[in-house]
This record gives sequence, structure tokens and C-alpha cells, in this order.
Amino acid sequence: MSKEQRARVDAMMRQPRPEGPRSVEALRAGFTALMARMIVPGNIRTTQTTLGNRPALHVEPDGGSRAGTILYFHGGGFVFGSPETALSLTGHLVAKTGFGAYSLDYRLAPEHPYPAAIDDTLSAYRALLDSGTDPSTIAFAGDSAGGGLTVTTCLAARDASLPLPAAVVAFSPGLDATRTGESMDTKEGIDPIFTRNALEYTGAMYLAGADPHQPLLSPAVLADLTGFPPMLVQVGTNELLLDDSTRLAARARAVGVDVILDVTADVPHVFQSFAGVLDEADEALDRAALFLTQRIAAERTAPTAAP
Repeated sequence: MSKEQRARVDAMMRQPRPEGPRSVEALRAGFTALMARMIVPGNIRTTQTTLGNRPALHVEPDGGSRAGTILYFHGGGFVFGSPETALSLTGHLVAKTGFGAYSLDYRLAPEHPYPAAIDDTLSAYRALLDSGTDPSTIAFAGDSAGGGLTVTTCLAARDASLPLPAAVVAFSPGLDATRTGESMDTKEGIDPIFTRNALEYTGAMYLAGADPHQPLLSPAVLADLTGFPPMLVQVGTNELLLDDSTRLAARARAVGVDVILDVTADVPHVFQSFAGVLDEADEALDRAALFLTQRIAAERTAPTAAP
């Protein structure tokens, strides 16, 4: 682990930005340009497809996939981002696990506010189940807003009486639209990416007037996580959203969910994107890959309970 690496990443993320709120178009273009700088492994192949009537990127290892499917939800505050901007994350998870992944191009706000994204992720999961994919071989994974969708899609699936996936991996998830975590204030200025104003600006586009005090918008403070699959939540200490993760993990533990809260010091939001640049990113992705392979393998080989 390198203090110099962390300093370089922090400086990169603190590049001067225009004063005042940026247009949706500028936000999308800026995020696309930033994520294009991330390293994507070379030993994968990608194919455009559809899943649940939405475009998706199918990501596979070059040598063929082992049994298991990652359903990935990209980040971007529900306003920007795409399967392509998350390819450094999906690519490394695929390369490290040998599983194939579907990265979903869910609808974005402000054109399609809440609950459009959850409707799309649930439809994608339902499409996988309808295709005959065993839920015990499926894991949800996602970053930032997409990390939040790993949790809210499980809630929506449970409400729809669907079987839940074998595992959930959430990188720096956004889990509290009420913005009541203490880290929203204590990490102001320490976080090189976000300010409270910036989060509330894009958050308002997604909410479109909806009350944030509901489980599908603020699961870290309001969701009943009973019956959830094993979860790995990774977050950095330099994040405004740190307490989204810590409070969700506490709620999960309180109802007997197998949850790992994996906190890395002095790294920013979705630091795993910096694989190949930041040692902590590579190590965190190794831990995520181990978790996924253990959980999916364990679910596949678990003996059937007696009736």
C-alpha cells in the first residue's frame, strides 16, 4: 500500500471544476471522460445485448466463463454513467472470478426518475430467472448508486416474492437519500469527489419530489433486511457516504444477515476503479472476487434441507 499512490489519486480527483451546478449533459460527459482513464483488463470480451428490455453489456473472460453470473449495476448518482463507464470494475471482477457479468444500462434521471432504475434492475433480474438461471448462481454487484441498487433490488425482489441472489457486493453504495449520516458533515472537504450540495443536486433529479423516507430510497436507515443473502460492503474512510455503509451493515447484522463491512483507510469513493494504479484497489477487488467465488460455490454445493 502506497501513501504516494493515494495522494496521486486524491489530487487527480480534486482537479478544478466549474463553479456552480453543471448541466446534466456536462455531468455525463465529464464522468465518461474520467472513467475512460481507468484500466480495463485485456483478458475479457464484451458483447452488447439486452436484459429485461434494457440494453446491457455482457462481459466474459476470454477463456470462457465458469458457472455463475454477476448482475452489475453501474454508478453515477442515477443521473450519469453506463455499463461502459463501469467496465474497469466489471472487467476486473470477471477476470478475477471467471464468472460472466451482465452490466445493465438502466434508465437515468432526470428523464426517468425514481423508481425507474429499480424497475429496470428488477426486470433484468427477473429476465435472468425466467431464462432458467438458478438464483443460487447469481450475485448482485454495483458501485455508488449502483451499489445502492444491489440492496434496493433485493428489497424489490423480496416484495415480488422472487428468490434472492446468492450474494451482494456493494462498492461505496449510496443508501440514504435522507442524507442524515454523520459522515455527510465530518468528511466534508476530506472527500475529494463529493460535497453535500453536489449529492443533493443530483439526488433531487432522481427523487423528483418523492419522499426520501422510504426503504427503496434510504435502506441504510429504513429497510428491513431480514432474509438477505450474504453481503460484502466496501467503502473508504474519505467518503461523505461512509455512514451509508456502516449503518446498512449494522442493520444487516441486527437481523442475522451474514455481512462483511470492509473499510479501507484514506481512499475515496469507489476507489476500486483505480485497479492497476492503487494497491488498495487491487486488493479490495481480490477480496470481492474471493467473496463471490466462495458464496456462489457454497450455494451451488449446499445440501438440500430436509422437508
